[in-house]
Amino acid sequence: MSDASLPNIVDTEAFALRLRKHALRMAQSGGGSHIGSALSMADIMGVLYGRVLRVDPKDPKWPGRDRFILSKGHAGAGVYASLAERGFFPAELLSQHYKNGSIFSGHVSHKGVPGVEFSTGSLGHGLGIGAGMATQLKRLGGGQRVFVVMSDGECDEGSNWEAIMFAAHYKLDNLIAVVDYNKLQSLAPVSETMNLEPFADKWRAFGWSVHQVDGHDHGVLHDLFDRIPFETGKPSVILADTVKGKGISFMENQVLWHYRSPQGAEFDAAMAELDALEAAANA
Repeated sequence: MSDASLPNIVDTEAFALRLRKHALRMAQSGGGSHIGSALSMADIMGVLYGRVLRVDPKDPKWPGRDRFILSKGHAGAGVYASLAERGFFPAELLSQHYKNGSIFSGHVSHKGVPGVEFSTGSLGHGLGIGAGMATQLKRLGGGQRVFVVMSDGECDEGSNWEAIMFAAHYKLDNLIAVVDYNKLQSLAPVSETMNLEPFADKWRAFGWSVHQVDGHDHGVLHDLFDRIPFETGKPSVILADTVKGKGISFMENQVLWHYRSPQGAEFDAAMAELDALEAAANA
């Protein structure tokens, strides 16, 4: 273990903005999609990797590390960008994203990528994996936590609710789920595809400690992550209300940008908006 394993307190808003810029470039250069999904969770990822997760870039398999699983694996660009910014590998390598022969596949993969715990992409699997990890870590008696970032759309999957029951039954208070609740899934609003409400009440009924907050408010996220577990003996979940495409005006709340790749004038306009946000923050 080194000092790098300790929470790295940084300006998480600046961190998140860098993640957005990386993800935009990655989607453009490789022709990848899911940029809206990467943008909606950028603030969550900025707080996790900039402040919360106990990891060591020099020793990615350090046994004392926290584990992170991206259940919404299609937004893998956000994980790769976070790992690069955290120092697991040079950010220049992100330009290989989604290209033939690259280790940076469109859906996040652990193969050859330091810092990725598990390959995901088939929705509804990440929480079950995280619950299994949390169970074993709890039995071993360490202080490691397991964080799982999920999509709202994948909560249509029954496998998630089995994992939710399991985690509560076995009192996995070292397991923290964060739902990127941006209200849009692949082809339509979540409410039209499979309405989740009353969403928070469902999690509470299944035995979890629940907080629903603005998923773009860094101060609120800092406070919540500092308080985990929210209740001893209960798994914790943050229902993070977010905006799909957050940070780029013409992508926000637009289902089109679940699959679309920003090219040409669209890419230029999107990058100009992020540059303007950066300039305003530095003014």
